[in-house]
This record gives sequence, structure tokens and C-alpha cells, in this order.
Amino acid sequence: MLYLVPTPIGNLDDITLRALRVLREVDLIACEDTRTSGQLLDHHDVDTPTTSYHEHNEREKAPELITRMRAGREIALISDAGSPGISDPGFYLARECWNEDIEVQALPGPTALIPALTASALPSDRFVFEGFLPKKKGRQTRLTELSTELRTIVIYESPYRLLRTLDDLIEHLGADRLAAVGRELTKKYEEIERGTLEEVRAYFAGYTKVRGECVIVVRGAS
Repeated sequence: MLYLVPTPIGNLDDITLRALRVLREVDLIACEDTRTSGQLLDHHDVDTPTTSYHEHNEREKAPELITRMRAGREIALISDAGSPGISDPGFYLARECWNEDIEVQALPGPTALIPALTASALPSDRFVFEGFLPKKKGRQTRLTELSTELRTIVIYESPYRLLRTLDDLIEHLGADRLAAVGRELTKKYEEIERGTLEEVRAYFAGYTKVRGECVIVVRGAS
């Protein structure tokens, strides 16, 4: 059995009772970063053994985990923050489990895109989640496609690339397109800035250094 267990995106108390029960009862927890996950597990008194599982070792590590589960062991997969498989490791192992007839259960829980979307006050009845835009190859093509997207657009971005991405969105979607950027969601310094792309870009340009992972929400084309 494989459990995909969402973990808090900031506030360590944003975790379900079921998630904590699963993390305590499984035989092993596969973590994107055992040090980061260790802080969460210590906070909730979870002493289940952990192992490293991330994008750089998943193809080498997956067979070992599959072997354990075929022998009857139960494993929980967690990422540093949010739901495994949503811009984080998870898809590959889940697919391999299905190929091996190993049951997969995904628990509901935290993900950054929903709080950012609902707090943005932009239309949320229909939206498209883009994850992280390509850094180089395919970036311009993707941005051109998004320029005519009618649904609200949700994008993840690093604080180090936030201004560059806002510049690209202004170029392809227009400076007056309504948008919102959420950063440090659920944490002490959480903020959501809303306005046109040009206004939001000007706001964050005033920062000496932008901190915290960012979620960009942009209104769809008229």
C-alpha cells in the first residue's frame, strides 16, 4: 500500500488527523528531504522511520520501495510541502504502484494553489493550473498559449524568478490583466497582493529581496 500524504505548506498545524494517523502507522515514510520533514514529524511526535525520495533519485529508489510494498509493507510518501504529485515527486511512484497492482490512496490536504486562487477574488469556477513555467525551452510557446486562455491561470514561481515571470506575463498577456500574487501562504508573513499585472510587478519590484515561494493567479482572457 502506498499513501500519498499532503503536508503543511507553512503552518505545521495545517495537517489532518487522518494524515497523522497514517504517518504513525505506516512502516516507512519516503520524504523529499528528510531534514525538512523531520521538523514536521518531530512537531507532531511521529517517530516512523524515514528514507529520502526526491526527483533526483526517484527512478533508482522506486524499485526498492516497490519491493517493500510487495512484501506487505505500507509506505507513506510526503513532499517538503503540499500534496505529492502536484509540482513535487509522486507521479512516478504512484504510476509504478499501479503497474505492480499495489493499491494507492491519496489523502486530501494542503496545497498552495487553492488558498491563493480563492483569496485572489478572481473567478475560481474554472481555472487551469500550470505549475512552474518552463525556465527556457518551451517557455515562450507556453506563454503565447496562455495569452488566449479563458480560464483563470494559476502558476507556481520561485521568489528569485518572480519579477522575470511577471515581466513575461505582462509582455504576453498585457499589463492591465488582473492578477494576484500570494507568498508565504499560511505563514507569519503571508501576503496577497492584488491588482493589474503592472501594479503587482511594481509592488514586488520595491522589495529588496522577495522571500517565500509564490503563487501567481491571473484572470483569463476576456
